[in-house]
Amino acid sequence: MIDIKNYNNNNVFAKILRKEIPSKKVYEDEYAFAFEDISPQAPVHILIIPKKPFCSFDDFLEKADDTFILGFIKSIKLINKCLNIKNGYRLITNVGLHGGQEVPHLHFHLLSGDFSKKLVSS
Repeated sequence: MIDIKNYNNNNVFAKILRKEIPSKKVYEDEYAFAFEDISPQAPVHILIIPKKPFCSFDDFLEKADDTFILGFIKSIKLINKCLNIKNGYRLITNVGLHGGQEVPHLHFHLLSGDFSKKLVSS
């Protein structure tokens, strides 16, 4: 079980931000780092992480200042533009155990393309 109350500097996304683990960068600015998912669930599957230590979306909204929140959210639009996505995308973030969160660092999944498999069963 992950701890989403106390940030762990040894989580995989913290290591990616420190360049200790390689990633295939798609976009980077002062707020966000975006890279290709190593286990894609769609033709386009990008992970977007803030460049500050937030455990979850709830933690982000509680601790980030308004400038950082706005900058991070606007980064998502810039990432979409870099990817030249024309027909839409899905944006997902999981929070906590029952939300399916596996890594204790806020991250969004940006997915686009033909969804041959559902991400959530009905």
